[in-house]
Formats: sequence, structure tokens, C-alpha cells
Amino acid sequence: MNIKSKNDEFALFNQLSDEWWNENGKFKILHQIKTHRMTYILDQINNRDIKKLKILDVGCGGGIICEPLARLGAKVTGIDFAPNNIKAAKIHSKKNKLNINYIYKDIEKSQLDEKFDIILMFEVLEHLENWKKTIKKIKKNLNKKGIIIISTINRNLVSKIFAINIAENILNWIPSGTHDYNKLIKPQELKITLSKENFNFNNIQGLIFDPLSREWKLSNNYMINYFCTARLIN
Repeated sequence: MNIKSKNDEFALFNQLSDEWWNENGKFKILHQIKTHRMTYILDQINNRDIKKLKILDVGCGGGIICEPLARLGAKVTGIDFAPNNIKAAKIHSKKNKLNINYIYKDIEKSQLDEKFDIILMFEVLEHLENWKKTIKKIKKNLNKKGIIIISTINRNLVSKIFAINIAENILNWIPSGTHDYNKLIKPQELKITLSKENFNFNNIQGLIFDPLSREWKLSNNYMINYFCTARLIN
């Protein structure tokens, strides 16, 4: 079993940092699904005033999700383990006159003292050395009844074929080598871990690509990509 190391992950994302805001570049797919990510986040907020919420985006990359949240008035902090990603995010937010707190930090090796109402971990867990330990650690940064919103990739034959073999190696939707099949996470595995850490796992939704309309859609099918939400029980 060949599992990609953290150093390999770092080198890949640091190298690709200049691509974050090129909507037709190597992160094109992230721009295409941005609206769906935002829709899911806002649905989970449950009519709370976003202007009163503190949101942490773990693995923020170039700030693709941080910026629309900041435009809505949320107090946003983005952290990433690749310094060039943070540099790209700071430059772009400054250009757009957005007040976002970007921090260069590896969530697995260090900690934040601040607490947040919402923690986002989009396409992050499957890149970590120990995602279970990270969830245990990151919950300390949630306010009372805070929520964690995760998106990741299911681990099964279908996801191996479509999310890795086709998406990376044939269609070039994302850079080749982005995902390691052995580090993908089944929803039940995530649910068990979150429950052990005193979270109420209360939502799961899939994200699928419709080949007819050639568009991404939120769906009840979570065989490949999925979002989930868990609320901390106090």
C-alpha cells in the first residue's frame, strides 16, 4: 500500500499556488462547485445571521470560499499549510478590499487559540496523516453548539474510477496525484469518529456531475463526493 506523504502533499499545493484564481486553470473545478459549496454552507447555518458568525476555513488554499463568506459579512479566518497558498490568498483579498485573516499554519502540527461558530474542512481530511486525531483536536476551536462542515470523497470502487482514474488522469479536472485512494474516507467512518468526539452527525449530501447538462449538482447520491455537517454537543 503506497500512501502519499505529507511532504508530497505540501510540494504539490505549494507549486500550484499561482493557479488558485485562474478560473480556467488547474483549479477550475473548485470555481465550478463554489456556488454549491456556498449553498450547502448557508443551508446549514439555519437562518442564523451570518454577519454575527466567526468562520474558520481549514485548508483555505487561495481563499475561494473565504472571499464569498467575507462578502456576506462573516468574520473569516483561513489557514493553510502551504505558505504560497496563503500568499496568493492575501494578495487576492487585498486586491478585492476584503478583510480576511489568513494564517500560514499546519493544523496537524500546531493549534489555534481562537474559537469559531463554524469550521469548514473542504477536501482536507483525505490529505491529512491522521484525520481522526485532527477532528479531536479541532473541536476545541468550536464555540458552544458550533458546527463543523466537511466535504470529502467516499472510498469505494466507483470513487476510485471516477474521482481518481477519470477526473485526475483522463479529464484532467484536477492535478494528477491530488488524491490517494487509500486516504479517502467512507461516510460511516466519519460518522463514527464524529460521534466519539461528541458531535451530532445530522446531515449528509452528495455532489455529482451531470454529464447531460455538464454541470455539478447537489444530490442524495454520495457514492463519490459528499458534504456532511456535525454539531458539537455541549
